[in-house]
This record gives sequence, C-alpha cells and structure tokens, in this order.
Amino acid sequence: MTTTVERPVRATPAPQPAARLRRPTWRDPRLLVGVVVVALSVALGSWAVTSASATVAVYAAGAALTPGTAVTTADLRPVDVRLGAETDRYLLVEDGLPDAAVVLRTVAPGELVPAAALGAADDLAVRAVAVPVTTGLSDRIVAGAAVDLWYVPPQDADGAADDAATAPELLVGGVTVAEVAEPQGTLVVGGPVTVHLLVAVDDLPAVLAAVAGDGTLALVPVGGA
Repeated sequence: MTTTVERPVRATPAPQPAARLRRPTWRDPRLLVGVVVVALSVALGSWAVTSASATVAVYAAGAALTPGTAVTTADLRPVDVRLGAETDRYLLVEDGLPDAAVVLRTVAPGELVPAAALGAADDLAVRAVAVPVTTGLSDRIVAGAAVDLWYVPPQDADGAADDAATAPELLVGGVTVAEVAEPQGTLVVGGPVTVHLLVAVDDLPAVLAAVAGDGTLALVPVGGA
C-alpha cells in the first residue's frame, strides 16, 4: 500500500504596485533650497566680476608736485584705474580738492596722488630756501629731485683751502628741489643758477649761514634722481 504525503503549498505574495517617481513641485523644500543656492552663486559671481572690472576716476600728477606748492586741478589729470578696496588712499575726482590744499610730500609726474600728500600749509615741516649755485649744475637736478647740499669754503689764490679743517662739508642730505630758476635773457654759459630747496626747519640755521657766507654751495644728485 502506497502512502502519499501532500506537501503544503506556499501562498504566492501578491505583487506590489511599482513606486512612481513624483515630479518635484514648488512646494518641495529641497527644490526651493536648490534654487536659492543657485541664485546666490550666480549673484555672487556676477558681483565679483563686476567689482574686479570696475574703475574709479583718480587724480594723477601732471608734473612733479613738491611740498609747499598750492594745488589746483590744472596741476592734475584724471585717470581711470582699478583700486578695489584702496580707494580711500587716493584723491578721487568725485571728492574734489581740499580747500587751500598744499603738497606735503613730493609726488612724481604721473603718480596717483595719495590723499595724505595734500593738507594745510601749517602741516608743512619744510621751508623753501633759495640757494645760489655757481658751479656746474647736473641735468638731473630738476623739480622733485633729491639732492645733497655741500658747502665749499673759500679758497686762496693757489686754489687750496684756507685751512685743512675747512674742507667741503655736507650741510643737508636728500633734500627736495622745489624749483630751478635759471637766469632769463642771458647768453652767459655756466652763470649762477638759483635753486629752491625744501629744507627741514631744524636745518635752516646751517643752510642760511652757508648761503650768507663767503664760500660756495654745490648740489649733488642723490642716487638715480
């Protein structure tokens, strides 16, 4: 006799419906955050490009500006430059010139005029002294140049100094030339030339004594002036 064993039949699970991808809507916070991030990135990039290429009108020196000189717009020329965050350091055209402005430090031709280079006359620490020069004057001695002022004691008929202790001496070094006033209407070559030097107040006694003395004064350009 054959015995048949029936195995239980497992129930097949019912198929689950496939999940459908829903299109994002404006109410989806992730979509909103993404849009905001993209918008901020575009705005930041545009601002950076615009700022890097923006120019501002700044005054530059048309010629050498020396301390004590009163400045007008005729002495300057506007130029458009990229300064970035350095605009406060220079003289902006839109701000105009300070009232009764004078130059406090030398500004080279074509140099952007620093705001600190102009101020009131009371702020000057130098005075202009007219120095007669009878020796040969270098072509490098022009307005704005730096020079050393030497005193040459009087010499006897033999060309030697009266005393070895009175050899030429340096009076002041590195002073600025404010103006070179050459004689007008003369054909004399090598004649005396008056050079206006900007001398510190503390050095005035020595310089004025040398100008009034019997010796001669000589100017030597400093370095590559």
